[in-house]
Amino acid sequence: MHPALVRHLWFPLHERLMQRPTFAYLAELERSQWLDRTALERLQLRKLKALLHTALAHSPWHAGRLRAAGLALDGDAELSLEDFRRLPTMDKTDAQAHREAMVWKSVPGGAFRYNTGGSSGQPLIFYYGRSRQAADAATRMRARRWWGIEVGEPEVFLWGAPVELNKTDRIKTFRDRLFNQLLLNAFAMSVPAMDEYLGRIQRFDPACVYGYASSLALLAQHARNRGASLNTHRLKVVCATGEPLLPEQRRLIGEVFGVPVANEYGCRDGGLVALESPAGQLLVNSETILLELLDPQGRPVAAGETGEVTLTNLCSEAQPFLRYRTGDMARASGETCRDGRGLHVVAEVVGRTTDFVVRPDGTIMHALALIYVPRAVEGVGEFKIVQWTPEHLEVSIVPNAAWRDGAREEIVRLLRLRMASPVRVEVNLVGSLPPEASGKHRYVISHVALPGNLTPRE
Repeated sequence: MHPALVRHLWFPLHERLMQRPTFAYLAELERSQWLDRTALERLQLRKLKALLHTALAHSPWHAGRLRAAGLALDGDAELSLEDFRRLPTMDKTDAQAHREAMVWKSVPGGAFRYNTGGSSGQPLIFYYGRSRQAADAATRMRARRWWGIEVGEPEVFLWGAPVELNKTDRIKTFRDRLFNQLLLNAFAMSVPAMDEYLGRIQRFDPACVYGYASSLALLAQHARNRGASLNTHRLKVVCATGEPLLPEQRRLIGEVFGVPVANEYGCRDGGLVALESPAGQLLVNSETILLELLDPQGRPVAAGETGEVTLTNLCSEAQPFLRYRTGDMARASGETCRDGRGLHVVAEVVGRTTDFVVRPDGTIMHALALIYVPRAVEGVGEFKIVQWTPEHLEVSIVPNAAWRDGAREEIVRLLRLRMASPVRVEVNLVGSLPPEASGKHRYVISHVALPGNLTPRE
């Protein structure tokens, strides 16, 4: 499909039909990113005050907390960040336990149920609305423009969320073609599949390739082993997401694809947080995200220090996420945007890891393929999956109050479906899951060497 047709007709029509103000918001973002930092922070606080009014009116759990914190939201008085920090932080446990007292199901455009990918090992079901959908899409479109990529230019997704993979009918295929998108399955990266991916990428000739950092590195290593190039005519950038982008991954991907590699950081519950610019900075989507980096005592860390990523999504009217501690860690930056934008800057995201797993038939799967299983089963609080051999998985579960008879068998059944084999699956109920020696929570660990002369990430 000609990119201009996608940009000016199909994509705007689709967003209007879905009641998402994506393109109007994109136009606003193109202007607001050039505000100076002081003006941008005033814009943040105006949006924050509006969100808090929505929470007071439609989210009883938040309303009680806001009143207890003594936040004055009446009248024309401006809200300060110092005032807002009187509100205690919340976490995944709060979002799960009090979901029904948070969600505004009659929010304009509707509230849609969603599951997190479980990067902290804790599954979460939450709701989001059209405003949040539009914000995530528009901020990503803006960042693509930083790299000279317009809406509608061809893009390859090396991805694996089940919602995408289950929609393999003709309607989904037709939609992808209309939007110039090609989906390659990161959950089934066997050597023959990756050979096929190399050819499909060359034929599709994308302007951008987007995917999990580790999956992109795996495909790049495979291409190198084959002596193949992934540098297509139109390609301008490879965007990596889903986990920290390690220096050796960035180097490998950049060399094989022949273009710069841009990092992206976000979380399904909190939203799309920051994207890398051509100047090499991770720029926060400050119009949609109020970001705090906090120490263990809940105090903001100084530039150069590492703190827990704590988010307030300014477009989360359907289920407000206010001062939401994500469990991710990032290093604060005192820099301003080198290109003159007022957007805030993050030095580095340091706290997320992943592994690959290998099926008995040799197919390589991104770890998220297994993570989607326990986080979809009611009663699972936290979890860790260890692959000892291609035929043996060990699953440790910290159950919550919703754990029920039959959940263990459901986990075993679904994991065997993912592994495409009747593998041995041990499910052990435990009281807690201690972190690794590094202090990180690794939610999937594989002790199986990758086939095809491919090197694991860590």
